Amino acid sequence: MTVQDVLARITPASAAAMADARAHQSRLTKPPGSLGALEEVAVRLAGAASTCPPPMPEPAALAIFAADHGVHAQGVSPWPQEVTLQMVANFLAGGAVANAFAAQVGASVTVVDVGVAADLPAADGLLSRKVAHGTADLSLGPAMTVSQAVEAVEVGISVAESLVADGARCLITGDMGIANTTASAALICAFTGRDAAEVTGRGTGIDDATHAHKVAVVRQALHVNGIPESPLEVLAALGGFEHAAIAGFILGGAAARVPVILDGVIAGSAALAAAALAPAAVDHCVAGHRSAEPGHTAALDHLGLRPLVDLELRLGEGTGGLLAHPLVCAAVRVMHEVATFDSAGVTEKQP
Repeated sequence: MTVQDVLARITPASAAAMADARAHQSRLTKPPGSLGALEEVAVRLAGAASTCPPPMPEPAALAIFAADHGVHAQGVSPWPQEVTLQMVANFLAGGAVANAFAAQVGASVTVVDVGVAADLPAADGLLSRKVAHGTADLSLGPAMTVSQAVEAVEVGISVAESLVADGARCLITGDMGIANTTASAALICAFTGRDAAEVTGRGTGIDDATHAHKVAVVRQALHVNGIPESPLEVLAALGGFEHAAIAGFILGGAAARVPVILDGVIAGSAALAAAALAPAAVDHCVAGHRSAEPGHTAALDHLGLRPLVDLELRLGEGTGGLLAHPLVCAAVRVMHEVATFDSAGVTEKQP
């Protein structure tokens, strides 16, 4: 499916289904509002699915989009670029934190090579969808061409379509790419208007000098590329192949009316692009957690999303989204299984 095809299929949340969900919540055997944010999650998913109660968001499928970044040459990360390739191998071997968390919640794991700088051998669980061997250096000019950005977005769309066709009823975003928090910061600046110093974090853990340099690199990228008018041009100028693919993954989930749990700052910056392309796509997203990266808070605020978990995570891979999945399921299970005051014979609170 092309980008234009999927955009035409995305519709806003159903106001009627959301109203039905709120009314149903008010009849359940609990004090009104007593489940806090979980009640709004259930309402949100009802609106996204256009039915109340919403379908159970399981089984879940995690897609880890992997790619490399030309801006790594600017010294923005202490980790060598080959770690991207090595971590892909670790995902495929089942040895990463994301694998452990996925096993905990029963989620499948699919790794997508959308732009790793080396050629990967075929392996179970790996989809080879390489657009190019890493992006160009975004601090010197556009990270990719617009046609490459479109190709990467369509990779994400096709992965979402395939996972949903295989039975997934919840999609979780994952990422891997050394230096991808630099691209994320640049995207967040472009889409939110925030200053680079406000949204550029320490990524995998950098010292003060490297952080100051990273902020300067983000500012240079914004100066060299400007702020293009179209979301796809912004993605091409400042993003990574995994950002574009995750944006497509979100759009694909929204078109299928399947909820998408967003992970951290990489997913947040990609969701900004998806929302710029199709504002209604946000109606189908749940913020799994709040990353320790400052840009993630800026992205979530701009998207109007409230994170379910705040554990100071900054790993990526989809780990925060995976941790949030049982909470999303619990929110929906309440709608299906908790008795109403009438059915249980419980006296309601008096006016």
